[in-house]
Amino acid sequence: MDEPHLIYFSDPMCSWCYGFSPVIEQVRRAYGDALPIRVVMGGLRPGSETPMTPDRAKELAGHWGHVHEASGLPFDPAAINREGFVYDTDPAARAVVVVRREGQDVALRYLAAAQRAFYAEGRDVTSGPVLADLAADFGLDRDRFLADWSDEAAKTETWGDYATSQRAGVTGFPTLVGGPNAEGAYGVVTRGYAPAEQVLAVLRDWISRIAA
Repeated sequence: MDEPHLIYFSDPMCSWCYGFSPVIEQVRRAYGDALPIRVVMGGLRPGSETPMTPDRAKELAGHWGHVHEASGLPFDPAAINREGFVYDTDPAARAVVVVRREGQDVALRYLAAAQRAFYAEGRDVTSGPVLADLAADFGLDRDRFLADWSDEAAKTETWGDYATSQRAGVTGFPTLVGGPNAEGAYGVVTRGYAPAEQVLAVLRDWISRIAA
């Protein structure tokens, strides 16, 4: 993209990204096609193989409490309390990448739906059938989605996102970047969670400067 746009580095199993989901939705509604949002999967814990322990689940639930206090969003720890649950973020990230082939806007909305399913509804978004159910809610063919999600091409594309995130120097999620300006440079809108009024204020200032 040569026109000004936003790059949203996120992860469907990142609690602060879930907390940020209403903020990015406000940005989308405020600017629409005038400031497109490109979704890039950051890779929070891809490829993890260690089952969740009760102590770790309790620790995570406490951390989620901080996100709830900041965002007001609901949390249900049912998914992480399942016996043998593995906190592997790659399956859900890959699902977003597959849906992104339908367009950036649908990818952004699917990302929010996956976050809501995991954090607010306690659903296991490491499961292909659960991810396919969510895709069907967006009009995607369930069987075709599962075939694409299981394909090596989707895995390669998803790990390409992680590499993009690393090359960009992104060390935490959510991170929202805007650009390019007249000199072709990009700048950070927010690194980590920030309330909507703060993010929108930064964007208004940035847009006024590139329009001057």
